[in-house]
Amino acid sequence: MKSTTARRITLSVVALTSLTAVAACGSSGGSSGSSGGSGKGDGAAGRGLAHVSPVAALRSADTSTAGADSARVSMTTSIGTLMSMKGDGTLDWGDGLTGTLKLTYTGGTVAETMRRIGATTMEARYLPDAYYAHMSDAYARQTGGKHWIAYRYEDLGDLVGGSGEYMREQLKNATPNQSVKLLLASGDVRKVGEATVRGEHTTHYAGTVNLADVADRSSNLPKRQMDELKKQLSEAGVTTESIDIWVNDRDLLVKKVEKADMATGTMTNTAYYSDYGVKTSVQAPPAGDTMDFKDLMKSQGATAGGTGIGS
Repeated sequence: MKSTTARRITLSVVALTSLTAVAACGSSGGSSGSSGGSGKGDGAAGRGLAHVSPVAALRSADTSTAGADSARVSMTTSIGTLMSMKGDGTLDWGDGLTGTLKLTYTGGTVAETMRRIGATTMEARYLPDAYYAHMSDAYARQTGGKHWIAYRYEDLGDLVGGSGEYMREQLKNATPNQSVKLLLASGDVRKVGEATVRGEHTTHYAGTVNLADVADRSSNLPKRQMDELKKQLSEAGVTTESIDIWVNDRDLLVKKVEKADMATGTMTNTAYYSDYGVKTSVQAPPAGDTMDFKDLMKSQGATAGGTGIGS
């Protein structure tokens, strides 16, 4: 494989897996330890879930989790034999999505690609207008000596078409209760039972979401971009997604599992949240050590559109 092609592939791998990570975290529960209550979860769950309908309980969890503003998160994501990774860090959604995750590629062909450039672990910083990926010294030597790549959300449509436009829209409102919203929008909500999750008493809810239908109802995308998104979902073999969530007695999410069958294998996202209300602090990397993704793609002889794979 030519070195320029490898670099293009790596740039796109970093983009898509970092977005996958925050998407997983943006709809889920938390890391080890008990969830530090924000003091806002005095709703349906706290009053006795046995006497509250699943829809009412989830509406209360939606409100309480959205109002908690921040949390620690740990997550794992796998897509068939293509990729597996884990992430840990903190996210704040009080005023646009911000936060920092340490991402580690643990298996699959993606991990092999990243291992070749010495970047199986990287830091991802998320800010309201972009996210930044820290690359290895070896990779920086091939890209002008700069360690950080900036992926601006406004460019996501150019990167991956309609799905990028949809993700950009969703990231503007990313909170860990998005999985709750998906279940409520699906109309398929059921209480599974009760369970202890990392030492906390929780109530387990589940349902199945038709992704294209939910996207159609919840998105403001114009028809052309929505049609493109539906086409990409179809080509990827994605039609429905199962969602399981666990809510504690303070109406806060502590765990989420999402699964969907894809052409490349089963995609599974699992995330845990804890320490709701934790202080977070994130800054953009130094401008002198940062290069924009679109500029990098141009310097590699490719346009920003598409993944660059096979170029």
